[in-house]
Amino acid sequence: MKHVIFVQRLFALFVGLAVAGNGVAMLLIGLAWYAAVPGATETGPFNAHFVKDIGAAYLTAGAGLVWLAWKGSAFARGAAIAGTTFLGLHGFIHLAAAVGDPDGLRHLARDFAGVLAPPLVALAAVWPISSSKESNHAQGVA
Repeated sequence: MKHVIFVQRLFALFVGLAVAGNGVAMLLIGLAWYAAVPGATETGPFNAHFVKDIGAAYLTAGAGLVWLAWKGSAFARGAAIAGTTFLGLHGFIHLAAAVGDPDGLRHLARDFAGVLAPPLVALAAVWPISSSKESNHAQGVA
C-alpha cells in the first residue's frame, strides 16, 4: 500500500510541477507562451489579461498537487483535488469543442500532452486507493 501512495505522490509532483511551470510562464511571459503553444493562436488574438487569469489557475492547481506530493495532508489533498478538478474541466472543454469539429480529432491529438494527459495523471495522484481507515490515514485523509 505504501508503494502505491509513493507512486501517487510522484504523479502529483510530476504533474504539479509541469502545470505550475506552465502557469508561471503564462503569468511572466504570456505573449511568448501564446506564440509557442500549439493551437493557442487559433483561439483568437492574444489577450494578456485572459492568459494571466488562466495562468493563475494553472499555478494554483500545480501548487495544490505539489503540496500533496510534499505533505500528503488532508488539506493538501483537498487542494490537489481542487486543482485536478480545474485540469479535468479544462480538458472537458477541449473534448466538447472537438465534437462536431471536422478537425476535432487532430486538435485533441495536438492537445493531448498539455491538456488531456495532465488531468488523467492528476486523477491517478488523488484517487483514493482504498476505503480502509489505515489507507486513508496514510494518504492524509482524516
